[in-house]
Amino acid sequence: MYFFRDLYINNKFFIVLTALVTSFILGNFYRLFSVISEIAALILCLFLLIDLLLLFSSNSGFNAKRITHQRLSNGDDNTIQLLVTSMFRIQIKAKIIDEIPIQFQVRDFEITAILNQYQEINFNYKVRPVHRGNYEFGDILIYASTRLGFFQRRFKINATEIIPVYPSFIQMRKFEMYAISNRLSDFGVKKIRRLGHTMEFDQIKEYVRGDDIRSINWKATARSNQLMVNQFQDEKSQQVINIIDTGRVMKMPFDGLQLLEYAINTSLVISNIAILKDDKAGLLTFSNKEIHAVRPEKKRPHIRAIQQALYNIETNFMESDYDQLLVGMRNHIKQRSLILLYTNFETISSMKRQLPYLKRISRDHLLVTIFFENTEIHDLLNRDSQNIGDIYLKTVAEKINFEKKQIVKSLNREGIHTILTPPKELSINAINKYLELKSRALI
Repeated sequence: MYFFRDLYINNKFFIVLTALVTSFILGNFYRLFSVISEIAALILCLFLLIDLLLLFSSNSGFNAKRITHQRLSNGDDNTIQLLVTSMFRIQIKAKIIDEIPIQFQVRDFEITAILNQYQEINFNYKVRPVHRGNYEFGDILIYASTRLGFFQRRFKINATEIIPVYPSFIQMRKFEMYAISNRLSDFGVKKIRRLGHTMEFDQIKEYVRGDDIRSINWKATARSNQLMVNQFQDEKSQQVINIIDTGRVMKMPFDGLQLLEYAINTSLVISNIAILKDDKAGLLTFSNKEIHAVRPEKKRPHIRAIQQALYNIETNFMESDYDQLLVGMRNHIKQRSLILLYTNFETISSMKRQLPYLKRISRDHLLVTIFFENTEIHDLLNRDSQNIGDIYLKTVAEKINFEKKQIVKSLNREGIHTILTPPKELSINAINKYLELKSRALI
């Protein structure tokens, strides 16, 4: 029985068996059917025996391996590769099932292929995680059948592994590559014109054609009897702090991802861009009780510390304590910084409850408050009304949309910069704002 524990019967077997039983029943009335049924039974037994012998002609059956990265990128398509090798000497039809982590809720994963003698085949498929954490892949199951197709034999290849899902490092590397090659505009990042000398002094050098005549240093020119100009460079070592609200307002999902996940992915992108610009990047998260901080630095390895801190962030259903945030900022942020605050305001009243705290932060730092547009509201506004119910829903949607715009105006009147953005465009809009403020020397 142990030998046949992975043996399964295909539908073809039952079809032939039904036909054979029918012929036996008819054979009770007609002698001809009796002879035919006896011959068919012998042939069937022969084919069944051959099918079993072919299926069990190889002990190992298949070699299979799952090839994936050590980490998966949250919110992105990650490629998983299956490498399957047939150890049979005959052609085999294989149904391959990879036991995907339960977080994906994929219950119909199946790859069907025809493998010839000792053939090796690669299969690729993609998974898109929407939560950070550990994802457990199970075994690889292969159901093999011959051309006869009466039986299937199951092969179980041990491939259990746990792979962590981190904040979107694919998105981070994509923006990093375009930032290094000065092609961020390909993603929609605006080119910002610098206003005046918004840069640090670097050195005095001889004037060459094309230099800005406004940079001529007349004292140095008089001493050297030739035109000398001041050379400037971008201001460096400014502090860029991403502050993430981990309260209940960040639980809202869009396209499968919670607002918190969008904020985390963008924080990683902004931190990496800031370090590339020789600024210091830091992180602070707050909720109703806890404050977690990563002190700002500009060294390249520092991005790993930020990534690890973002990996461990979780949200809850409580309202965040902004008074606690002020205490945390006084303890962890020692100089004027660019503060990117990721939160969400759905109504003016919710914003006004936190406005005194925002004004206090804005007094000591350059504050940018980032909150989200409800894209489903926009879809509702663009839809044609068919009845009174649709008109009512559209009116409510207009009110919600108008309130979001009023929140932006109220914050701007207090001197607080804002970003109201669809979740999918958060990274682009945040980078644009960072570069704009840097070019205007407001940091």
